[in-house]
Amino acid sequence: MSLLDSLGSLLGGNQGEGAGSLISMAGQLIQQAGGVQGLADKLQQHGLGDAVQSWIGSGANQAISGDQLNQVLQKTGLDSVVNHAAGKLGVDPGQLIGQLAQVLPHAVDHATPDGQVPASGGGFDLSILGGLAEKLLAARPA
Repeated sequence: MSLLDSLGSLLGGNQGEGAGSLISMAGQLIQQAGGVQGLADKLQQHGLGDAVQSWIGSGANQAISGDQLNQVLQKTGLDSVVNHAAGKLGVDPGQLIGQLAQVLPHAVDHATPDGQVPASGGGFDLSILGGLAEKLLAARPA
């Protein structure tokens, strides 16, 4: 099952809606972390510095597991964002974190198109992620 098939089945509805919902959640997580730089700092502090730097840089995005992301979220208090979203969507938080771990690298990569964290003063504009769902859907093998 592809990532987008998983998103569609996890979040209900079609794949575009599932991808959009998960990307929106990734955006909320980045926003709650203090923007891309805040999230990068948190991930670096908890051993995922190489992964997050690959997302920001221009090379291939290094994957992280749901367990790795969950550990960081719990240690930084950001797990409440996922728990709230999971409750609202009626899904298991662990399953949602697993899907989020697959989408978050794309979200950070998309928000840093020049290979650098935007100097936006710590805020994060969710509109930066506009078009990411379509990009992921377009990249999906037929």
